[in-house]
Amino acid sequence: MASEVRESVKDYYGSRLETSKDLQTNATTCSLTSMRKSACDALKLVHPEVTKRFFGCGVVVPEKLEGCKVLDLGSGSGRDCFILSKLVGEHGQVTGVDMIESMISASQKYIQYHQEKFGYGKPNTAFVEGYLEKLNEAGIQSDSLDVLVSNCVICLCPDKHPVLAEAYRVLKEGGELYFSDMYASEDVPESFKEDPVLWGEGMGGSLYWQDFISLAKEIGFSTPYLVAASQIVVHNCELLKKAGRVKYASGTYRLFKLPQTILDKKALVTYKGTVSDCPEELCFDAAHTFKANVAVEVDGEMATVLHSTRFSTDFNIQMLDTPHEPPSKYCHLSPFLLAAKLGACVKQCSKRAGAGGSDGLASGACEGTGSTGGCGQ
Repeated sequence: MASEVRESVKDYYGSRLETSKDLQTNATTCSLTSMRKSACDALKLVHPEVTKRFFGCGVVVPEKLEGCKVLDLGSGSGRDCFILSKLVGEHGQVTGVDMIESMISASQKYIQYHQEKFGYGKPNTAFVEGYLEKLNEAGIQSDSLDVLVSNCVICLCPDKHPVLAEAYRVLKEGGELYFSDMYASEDVPESFKEDPVLWGEGMGGSLYWQDFISLAKEIGFSTPYLVAASQIVVHNCELLKKAGRVKYASGTYRLFKLPQTILDKKALVTYKGTVSDCPEELCFDAAHTFKANVAVEVDGEMATVLHSTRFSTDFNIQMLDTPHEPPSKYCHLSPFLLAAKLGACVKQCSKRAGAGGSDGLASGACEGTGSTGGCGQ
């Protein structure tokens, strides 16, 4: 089945879709207001032929990328790669991997254009053909990357476990997977997986969000941190009928490859205000906003994240004697609850008829989830 799904997706994105306006969902539009200034400025420099073939569902531009080695899983037109190539700087490196040969060829045509646009002496961007489940075959080495991003692509993969396992393998210790994807409110019926349109739209392959949390931790990642979310409202009649009671949301998460030993005590952490574009506060995720020079108590895992990743120089960390207990439930990580709190909504679901969609990142995404009640969605 996996090979059939891949061929269906290749046909859908390689042949049937010419621009983002051909999509039947506007889960794929990114709002400039949700980007930090540096990313927004970089996007404005990306060639228009690249941006018009963008099919992602979020903004996958984490903070503090200068000098990083970055891999984009499912790079498509290359739009995100070229934004990131500006942010990592001339001494950083961005690689895009995609299974569609025509996408790779199209992206490669604009490498020199962006090199010259950014004023770099040599290219810092490359594109390779390959499957996300087999990054080794694409030449991606273990423990070699600082940051991985992905934009509404993992939902198109038939088996998520090897995709996340490969992501974990190629990241350095302290590295981050920062990605946006579509999620389902419950297990998607098997019949969805046999429908090429539902697969192409990301609906047939969307994970139940709680299964995603379990899978990420099973592979070895940190607890995922939910950055932002938007509801995806289906109002294409045919797709609505097919979806039935299953609801969808766009969610942006960040996961880290941490040391084997996680700190088991709480800590007081103080942000120094040193991350570019974030001098007054760092909105780390929907539940953690760190204001400059203000001490905040965090659990042991968050303390480990801040101590063991590229953010280590941006925080003063004082360990406390108070032990912490991991949460027994992860309601606060539900993209449905966060989207409802933010009022963030994608008004049309379908990758073929509407221009664009939600980027999943609302301006209020750092205010906290405010979740109440159970974990239903």
